[in-house]
Amino acid sequence: MNRPNVVIVLADDLGYSDISPFGGEIDTPQLERLAARGVRMTSYYVTPRCSPSRAALLTGRHPHSVGIGVLTTDNRPRGYPGSLDPDVPTLAERVKDEGYATAVFGKWHLASDMTVPSATWPTRRGFDEFRGMLPGASSYRNPPITEGEQRVADADLPEDYYFTEDITQSGVDFIRRRAEAEEPFFLFLAYTAPHWPLQADESDIAKYRDRFGVGWARVQAERFARMRDLGVASGVERFEVGADLDGWPADARWETERMAVYAAQVESLDRGVGRILDALEVAGVDQDTIVLFFSDNGGCSEEITPGRTSFSELVCPPVTRAGEEVVVGNHPDLMPGPANTYQSYGERWATVSNTPFRMWKRWVHEGGISTPFIASWPAGGVPAGADIMPGVGHIIDIVPTVLDAMGLESDLEGESLLPVWRGEPTEERTLFWEHVGNAAVRRGRYKLVREWGGPWELYDIAVDRGESHDLSAAEPALAAELLAEYEAWAQRNGVIPWEDVLADHVSRGLAPERAMG
Repeated sequence: MNRPNVVIVLADDLGYSDISPFGGEIDTPQLERLAARGVRMTSYYVTPRCSPSRAALLTGRHPHSVGIGVLTTDNRPRGYPGSLDPDVPTLAERVKDEGYATAVFGKWHLASDMTVPSATWPTRRGFDEFRGMLPGASSYRNPPITEGEQRVADADLPEDYYFTEDITQSGVDFIRRRAEAEEPFFLFLAYTAPHWPLQADESDIAKYRDRFGVGWARVQAERFARMRDLGVASGVERFEVGADLDGWPADARWETERMAVYAAQVESLDRGVGRILDALEVAGVDQDTIVLFFSDNGGCSEEITPGRTSFSELVCPPVTRAGEEVVVGNHPDLMPGPANTYQSYGERWATVSNTPFRMWKRWVHEGGISTPFIASWPAGGVPAGADIMPGVGHIIDIVPTVLDAMGLESDLEGESLLPVWRGEPTEERTLFWEHVGNAAVRRGRYKLVREWGGPWELYDIAVDRGESHDLSAAEPALAAELLAEYEAWAQRNGVIPWEDVLADHVSRGLAPERAMG
């Protein structure tokens, strides 16, 4: 049996074109280094949100079928459990049975109970080691760190603590130890960067102020030009800067700062990737290690309302470690970055992050489900040189791909991506999505998609991946055929109709918007 090591690096809320190998202006030389060791995919899909993507990644199944239909709220008996089904094996459990050491460092976000250990915590889902946080977001300076199943005291964290660096250091140490023991390993690095809150070091923020101070429209136009030069603007023959990006406030210091901090968070993640690659090389295992990089969904358009009180203390600590009050919300008179702020970068910058696609995280138009994807495995026949490989991939393909690399059979719906990465011909396939009523099916070049409450739209993704020309009126038979396929898939995978989810919340006296998670 083949036993390559596996390292999966997952970013959080990173837009399709934020990193430099995909046209972005953020400095990400280590991701360029990783791409030069392997290949890129421009048609790799995830789900449109954090928890569902993690569920699909680790099980190789669509998230609704394993308990994660929205996020991690337990809405039983008429809704999703909000925890990863303990009866469905994870990738960690599968490879552990084959003698692998396993670890996850970073964000878990797959358990409805984040205070009492249960069958859905990482240490009970096949991971030997865990250090990170159980909720979906928190302060980068003062997060609720759990190691194994024990909460780490804030006093035990260094004064200059930063979550991204903790994740990286944990990964570096794990690689060194496992390589010394000559054990094959599976390492899942689940970064929270660049998910809100916007918090980073001033030394990283400063250089980006001039870069983003030119405005949304100019940044997007220049980014798209680079994408075309790189060949990563797949299927976008027509592109115009969105009208909503026109204009730029006279006093744009706050808008500039938001994207500058976001960029600093991405650069910190990139440095982490570099340290992981260095650790693999020092340990002498870089050639026979599969390294994957992608994001859990597209850029996030959420604006955090000033004074928002719905965050738990796990997600938003009320004070900093120095005892300062944390000011919650997007206050234009308060610059983001320090630990006592809790802000997001908003819809316009998210639109730039997802260039050239429509919509954002939570939606299943291309902007919500498309991610930059890099794969490297020198000893496995994956060519070096940052080639762009044609073919379509989905997050449910990760488990079958790893099993294939190990020479094992897969019983899952997803497909091994090894043939795609090696440049071999692949057959047309059909992919599906649903999240909070937003739904889509893509078969070959055609995609049927809807935003909840709106009509179904049909696009020829091969030439209109920007989803600008709706073909549903011209091709009603094709639209009906794809809709029938979607409905059959939804039935097979336990997708609860969104109107039923909303009705259940109303019947329990809950606001319908709480169904969103």
